[in-house]
Amino acid sequence: MVFRSLLAPFVHALLLVLACLGALPALAQMPGNAVREVVTTPHVRAELMAHAPDGVAPGAPVWVGLQLTHQPEWHTYWKNAGDSGLPTTLSWTLPPGVEAGDIAWPLPRKIPIGTLANYGYEGTVLLPVPLTITPDFKMPLLASATSEMEIKLHASWLVCHKECIPEEGEFALKLPLKGSTAFNGPAFDAAQAAQPQALAGESRIQVDGNSLQVSVRGLPAAVQGKTLGFFPETPEVIHTAAVSGTGWTQQWAGGEWQARIPLAEHRSNSPDAMPFVLTLADADRQADPPWGWRTESPVQGTWPATATPAAVSPALQAALASNAAATPALAPTAAPLPTLALALLGALLGGLLLNLMPCVFPVLAIKVLGFTQHHPDAQGQRQRRAGGWAYTAGVVLSFLLLGGLMLGLRAAGTQLGWGFQLQSPAVVAGLALLFTLIGLNLAGVFEVGQMVPSSLASLQARNPVANDFLSGVLAVVVASPCTAPFMGASLGLAIGLPAWQALALFAALGVGLALPYLAASLFPAVARLLPRPGPWMDTLRRLLAFPMFATVAWLVWVLGQQSGIDGAGALLALLVAVSAVAWALGLRGRSRLVLAPATAAIAAVLLVTWGPAIVQPQAAAPVGTAATALWQPWSADKVQALGAQGQPVFVDFTAAWCVTCQVNKKTTLSNTEVLADFQARNVALLRADWTRQDPAITQALTSLGRSGVPVYVLYRPQQAPLVMTEILSPSEVRAALATL
Repeated sequence: MVFRSLLAPFVHALLLVLACLGALPALAQMPGNAVREVVTTPHVRAELMAHAPDGVAPGAPVWVGLQLTHQPEWHTYWKNAGDSGLPTTLSWTLPPGVEAGDIAWPLPRKIPIGTLANYGYEGTVLLPVPLTITPDFKMPLLASATSEMEIKLHASWLVCHKECIPEEGEFALKLPLKGSTAFNGPAFDAAQAAQPQALAGESRIQVDGNSLQVSVRGLPAAVQGKTLGFFPETPEVIHTAAVSGTGWTQQWAGGEWQARIPLAEHRSNSPDAMPFVLTLADADRQADPPWGWRTESPVQGTWPATATPAAVSPALQAALASNAAATPALAPTAAPLPTLALALLGALLGGLLLNLMPCVFPVLAIKVLGFTQHHPDAQGQRQRRAGGWAYTAGVVLSFLLLGGLMLGLRAAGTQLGWGFQLQSPAVVAGLALLFTLIGLNLAGVFEVGQMVPSSLASLQARNPVANDFLSGVLAVVVASPCTAPFMGASLGLAIGLPAWQALALFAALGVGLALPYLAASLFPAVARLLPRPGPWMDTLRRLLAFPMFATVAWLVWVLGQQSGIDGAGALLALLVAVSAVAWALGLRGRSRLVLAPATAAIAAVLLVTWGPAIVQPQAAAPVGTAATALWQPWSADKVQALGAQGQPVFVDFTAAWCVTCQVNKKTTLSNTEVLADFQARNVALLRADWTRQDPAITQALTSLGRSGVPVYVLYRPQQAPLVMTEILSPSEVRAALATL
């Protein structure tokens, strides 16, 4: 039957892919794959270690910790990262009755980055954590030397050199309950020696204009007269870089250490008390420890008002904001009614235009053509109206769910922007599988009725409204990465609004996407404009398979940027195997009974064997950020350094999964006249690749009032940054360059 069960392919394929998405991350955590004591990336070797010299028992000293061994010139961060960066975070899974304390942070080092400075670690560092064995911990009745306690850890860290790469790992080890693990003792002893000691003397901090006057008494006589490093635990207070340059002074007055420290131009904290660490310089750490001291002092005086955005250079605002990955989010501010109304209108129009995107159009076309199967009587009209409202509900609720999830995660401190779902290799692989199955169904390789139990097929037939709802969910899944070209400013505005206003923008986007189908379902005149059913519908159905396969090719390429060539190859092999399963299930008789189980077994083996390679992010920088003769990888430090030299900078914020980004890259940004203008005006070209999650890029986008890509910015010396439209044209770029 021509166009039989138009909606069923989408519904069942979507359910199958959701199940596969749940399986892929689990495969990445199978023993021998990702959960282990050691995780190695191109930049860091991370190892979970334990030290229990007296075994595991209530009151016994037990330590665990993550040891990070960095490649030369790479570093991770202290609890206060300084001018940029993020501290390492550890999340433990422990048996009942065992509690983990805070990280006992070793003494940091100052790491200069151009005119900025970070606080962190190079070489090898162990981040120790004490475990408390409470009386509630239940020891086995017959504990022996072979009895063990399992410890699991999820760790994430930001490792940086000239670029910053967020990395994470899953760790597990089994700690003997009896006996000793003293073989890790030297590493934990070294970490203990690197701890700051409590300072017995008095300290005082006085706010004096735009500086802090710090005085400390009680330091050992052996360190008096030496230059000390000052590390505040509260971020965004002092001018970090100035500690090693102009504006910083220190002296000794008898046994009292005194310092004058300038405040940060963009101070975000005004604490009543400041904990801080004083350290000896690296050259002085050859003597016996202690090498550093920790104390906390109340702050006296009145903090000066923070700088307003109008008081500083807009270019400097953007550069500093993109470096402040650890800055707390500002409280949301409600938008005035005219501004909100304009943003809602932009979101509505953006949703309408999404229907023309290559991924969304086949879904909409198949659904609209489904109207031809409804009878023109009253019952057929009721079915159309019910389907239209169900589809709209699926679209709007899905956008609200995605928007609410993003807003919630950002409020919790996670650096995310719109399109975050496609930064996950598992989601990209799942979408590739979904589009492959839909394309095979449209091409006639199999029919859904042949693959599902008759009870499920009859349930689907009795509940067509559920199919319409899930079709709306599918439309949002494939449309979400394409929203930025049409409503980048509206989504950027949503990040800083109260929740109800922000969610209203996401709902308006959903209404715009669903509006064409809703209008066709509510007004019979629209449905009557459609051609009558005929053989042409079967031809169109098979033709619509090719946009689906083209989307699969694009998604495989995107995954290659995230998981490398091995991940892309593994996904291709899995898609071939799944296609064979779908083909075999479409056969009849004995052939199906023989080939379907065989192909399914092959697909299962490939999923278990190569699944981890598909979902494991590649630690190296994506291909899109590789340096070329014209384009260099973006960093906020590089933007600031070039601006300080008076050189204009053009930044392309892009991602492999952003279709508009790739079109602009192959057209406008490759235009010979545009490139000639860039060269003639000595414009530095930087590319910020957001294919995978990058907190620094997310912060830079937020500072520009955007939450997704593409974004194109021209930083001009002594002028405000110029943010261009998402659908870029050569004339717009050349007009912007003419302002230099």
